Amino acid sequence: MLTALDAPLEKLDAQERNFVAQVREHGWFRTSVFEDEEGPGFSYTTGFWVHHQAPEIIVFSLKPDIAHAVLWDIYRDVSAGASLQVGQRLSNVFANIEAVLLPVSKRFYREHLGWDRWFYAGDDWPCVQLVWPDSNGAFPWEPSYEERFLNSQPNLTGADWPAI
Repeated sequence: MLTALDAPLEKLDAQERNFVAQVREHGWFRTSVFEDEEGPGFSYTTGFWVHHQAPEIIVFSLKPDIAHAVLWDIYRDVSAGASLQVGQRLSNVFANIEAVLLPVSKRFYREHLGWDRWFYAGDDWPCVQLVWPDSNGAFPWEPSYEERFLNSQPNLTGADWPAI
């Protein structure tokens, strides 16, 4: 698979060269998008797929420094040979709460994953959404999920939230 890592540097602008340099140096890069009137802020990875055939990850409504630390930990695990367990409760992502990774429908790639689409020259790569629970440990698909978090994590699965 050809990626932006294969592009001649002279064909890239300064921002693109910096992006590629970060993926080369660290193995991955985190892009953060700030919250606005259209939705919550989010962070996503680039490099997991090209280096480890692991899905890229998007997570909503975490502070960028927290998202970065969590995604770094996941990248280190994947680099050490761990596989991402999709569709099940995980206790090793956050310190004291569970998380779930769910497949992201490609219909959301254009709106949320612009740098990944540029890097991979299209949509031929997987992405998962890292979903976190509310303060009581309930996930968005559970009836007890706190109302104040309802708009914190849009469902990018392309279907109803799964009951996990």
